[in-house]
Amino acid sequence: MVDLRRFTGQRIAILGLGRTGLAAARALTRAGAEVLAWDDAGTAQAAATAAGIALTDLGKVAVAGIDALVLSPGIPHRFPQPNPTVARLQQAGVPVIGDIDLLYRAEPAPRYVGITGTNGKSTTTTLIDHIVAGTGRPHAVGGNLGPAVLDFPSLPDTGVYVIEMSSYQLELTPSVAFDIAVLLNISPDHLARHGGMDGYVAAKNLVFRQPDGIEPRLRTAVVGVDDPWCRTLCDGLRATGRWRVVPISVETAVPGGVYAPDGILIDDSDDTAETICDLRPFARLPGRHNWQNAAAAYVAARALGIARADIVASLESFPGLEHRQQWLATIDGVRFVNDSKATNADAAAKALVCYEPIYWIIGGRAKESGLDGLEPFMPRIRHAFLIGEATERFATWLDGKIPYSRCGDLATATRAAYALARQERLAGATVLLSPACASWDQFPNFEVRGEAFAAHVRNIAAGDAP
Repeated sequence: MVDLRRFTGQRIAILGLGRTGLAAARALTRAGAEVLAWDDAGTAQAAATAAGIALTDLGKVAVAGIDALVLSPGIPHRFPQPNPTVARLQQAGVPVIGDIDLLYRAEPAPRYVGITGTNGKSTTTTLIDHIVAGTGRPHAVGGNLGPAVLDFPSLPDTGVYVIEMSSYQLELTPSVAFDIAVLLNISPDHLARHGGMDGYVAAKNLVFRQPDGIEPRLRTAVVGVDDPWCRTLCDGLRATGRWRVVPISVETAVPGGVYAPDGILIDDSDDTAETICDLRPFARLPGRHNWQNAAAAYVAARALGIARADIVASLESFPGLEHRQQWLATIDGVRFVNDSKATNADAAAKALVCYEPIYWIIGGRAKESGLDGLEPFMPRIRHAFLIGEATERFATWLDGKIPYSRCGDLATATRAAYALARQERLAGATVLLSPACASWDQFPNFEVRGEAFAAHVRNIAAGDAP
């Protein structure tokens, strides 16, 4: 377990007692810190009490003497308005940090790989960890994905922490300097939380932060340059001279970078334009977006000193992720693909380009941009099946583009999509759950939504079909 004894005797407030908050409370208590833990939600309070965590109402506690506030990344501290408790502690000058900052302060010796981007970060994070695991090096993976980082094992200086970083988490890591920082892409998302697009881009750019006083190391920045925001950030990083910058692209060849516009991975980082492998046969990495993920993982692994042949073997053996273009079954010629992680239009586009014809299940709680930008993919779609809060908004957008049905819930949509696909019997027919929406109107998270879809598919396979 992570050793937080450097915080022994300190008075640490924790706000938000979900997965990361509970792990922080446990680790700090074990280290001998005075922990003031709180969550505004009654269910979280009950879970903390059951876990043996004492509760302290941070809205009422004396602020004097609190050394830091460890904040759950889901709780706003700036936009659209700060949580009242956070505002109270900030006004008193209490530093606001996250659990990943605690990890870095406690365990500075291992190598840190940070991965962010609007889309693709979970696949890239898992893929990098899969490559590292293949070498036998000590490693741990988590952050925005998987286990809380304060449940990580302590690693030696030969070890590697591979951490998925959301924009929310990046704002809470003032101490962290990643040895390898990966920025895949940027498209509009979480704009209300960051005060607009400029704030969102600035938050993503924090993956390249190098705080004063950090240990000097050769640090590598891996930057996708297929969108204008990342291209601008890439140019800015080069100008600082503080990073070895490796651009990646799946749209064009980039001098001094790594690219795969046709699915052939080319390494030109040493100005040799060497062909590494053909990504197209790798069934668990379909489509251009996954070629970008593979290119980023390749550069990160090379920066860790891993041999090219070992990287290629790991790319080929990668099992893929649940809820990210996850093949579930093929029933009576109809393929079912679970892409529940696609919570915005840009993410859905990555799946829509991979299949045809598509029987598309969409809906939930819509993001700001709705379905804008998906117009080019409409010819690939035979029919859309609408669910959740976004139904009427999406119906209006789809009018005149493609046929659609209002289904209400996921079970109804899954059965209706299968019935139509089976009736039409078109080659390549794919029932695709790629909702382009958050899940929170009907499900607690995208994982539960994807698991529900998988259960409906299993019911169909067992004979519970229209």
